[in-house]
Amino acid sequence: MSFDEFKPLNEKSLVEYIKATPALSSRLGDKYDDLVIKEVGDGNLNFVFIVVGSTGSLVIKQALPYIRCIGESWPMTKERAYFEATTLRKHGGLSPDHVPEVYHFDRTMALIGMRYLEPPHIILRKGLVAGIEYPFLAEHMADYMAKTLFFTSLLYHDTTEHKRAVTEFCGNVELCRLTEQVVFSDPYRVSTFNRWTSPYLDDDAKAVREDSALKLEISELKSMFCERAQALIHGDLHTGSVMVTQDSTQVIDPEFSFYGPMGFDIGAYLGNLILAFFAQDGHATEGNDRKEYKQWILRTIEQTWNMFNKRFIALWDQNKDGPGEAYLADIYNSTEVMQLVQEKYMRSLFHDSLGFGAAKMIRRIVGVAHVEDFESIKEDEERAVCERKALEFGKMLLKERRKFKCIGEVVSAIQQQS
Repeated sequence: MSFDEFKPLNEKSLVEYIKATPALSSRLGDKYDDLVIKEVGDGNLNFVFIVVGSTGSLVIKQALPYIRCIGESWPMTKERAYFEATTLRKHGGLSPDHVPEVYHFDRTMALIGMRYLEPPHIILRKGLVAGIEYPFLAEHMADYMAKTLFFTSLLYHDTTEHKRAVTEFCGNVELCRLTEQVVFSDPYRVSTFNRWTSPYLDDDAKAVREDSALKLEISELKSMFCERAQALIHGDLHTGSVMVTQDSTQVIDPEFSFYGPMGFDIGAYLGNLILAFFAQDGHATEGNDRKEYKQWILRTIEQTWNMFNKRFIALWDQNKDGPGEAYLADIYNSTEVMQLVQEKYMRSLFHDSLGFGAAKMIRRIVGVAHVEDFESIKEDEERAVCERKALEFGKMLLKERRKFKCIGEVVSAIQQQS
């Protein structure tokens, strides 16, 4: 069997592919008798095979030339696998403790072979629905975001290197266009793809489509998303793109990656934690009212931003005489001016993050793709109550984000809404 042109793999052809690929076969000790292969792609876009043998394991992810959950009627470039593999390697080099290692990439087959995150790793979103606390989550995610965003920005790049990298990732335009549609456009207009908990949220969805102040804000964020090549962002950093155990945090699935605004990653992550907070009442039981867990989520939100802020500034200070060309050392040559620059930069980044986070919250309630946090609440009416609180908070945050001076104020506002 030859693999010199694209073909979707099945469990049988996958074994042949592994045998023909030393970078993969060596990971399994070249033993194939006892392989257990499971296709687990529960996402919207790809095949994902877990391959486990007695002497090793790996994951194979193959991009399809269409959106899997819709079918061939919605074509989608398989080139996204190239950008995913490139970003996994780049981010993995910057934050090796929090990105799974890539063993092999095949551009023709749109296929990535990488480390299998063995049990007890689970998707963070599932852990949040189950009410599990993760003591290192805030620290790990702050570290991952600080390193991946700082080291791919002009705070560390010279402009020549930055432009080269930006040019390469402009090729991921199809996935950027998908984000533009589902995050910044569809929720604010009538679209066949939109859905919400009807009839309970019919008026709420209509109110989003008729809110002029909201439309002004979302247009500004869309411009920033499309125009601001600030750093190599993951592009889809929600709680479904993170796998966790009690002491491990791994970021996966950066196929939406491109050079975009840093706040889009930070906001996507924090916005999804806020969604998890508002969903908790729907998961409360007689034995567990989830009140303590809600407080843990709020602490995690606050700690994540504060630790990120601290680490990002520390990286900046350590590299202020480095190759970065955003703030040249002989111009920003006093502690006073550097402090002013850093404060302004971080304040803007904070407000960008709140705006993008709010946009991601809104789209998960009245747009095409929803989240398990809410979807797993069985009673429609109960789900709608939780979703409405989250939607109201998201709208307020999008419109009033600039009034918040610190993450503690945002956390207080979340508590008031609940």
